[in-house]
Amino acid sequence: MSHYFITGTDAGVGKTHVICALLRDLCHRGVNAAGYVPVSCGSRADARALREAAASKLSLEEINPVYLRAAAAPSVAAEFERRRIEPSALVDAYQALAVRFDTILVEGMGGWLLPLAPGYTMADLAAELNLPILLVVNNKLGAESHAILTLQDIQRRGLTCKGIILNHIAEDWDTASLTNRRLIEEFTGIPVLAELIHGQDELDSTILD
Repeated sequence: MSHYFITGTDAGVGKTHVICALLRDLCHRGVNAAGYVPVSCGSRADARALREAAASKLSLEEINPVYLRAAAAPSVAAEFERRRIEPSALVDAYQALAVRFDTILVEGMGGWLLPLAPGYTMADLAAELNLPILLVVNNKLGAESHAILTLQDIQRRGLTCKGIILNHIAEDWDTASLTNRRLIEEFTGIPVLAELIHGQDELDSTILD
């Protein structure tokens, strides 16, 4: 197995939901896996969910080394607490887990270009980690444009996108949600590895193989 960086086209696209589904299946298959959330703001619910999904004994601080109370972009939330996020510390915390687990699923908070520190974004952290990337897309109207733009920047940085996971957050389907997969694959050349319907909480982790 390998380690992966999971990002999204925006906040609220279901990254944590997808990662938890993958972690549960990985653990069911006997893979020594864990989730890692470098930064969280407003709540540590995502870190707790990843710990539970992996049945992990890791502390919240190991899974989520930087927690900021304000529900805002990390660079702003850190200013409120008169703190500065040190990217090197986030990398070090990841590396400490990477030597202990066969698979680490790194959750990138918010969208791909979320500001973490002055002049430094979540995409910059992903570039430093240099992991294969999974892109989670909320399968709705306009998703194809957001996916294409995100993938263009991923490729511009010389990073590899393993594939896309379409997550259908809404219950209803429309023309866009039925045709997004074809358009995204056509315009990016990146495969859609899975589509989750509304409420689906199981995902075959062999898509990572």
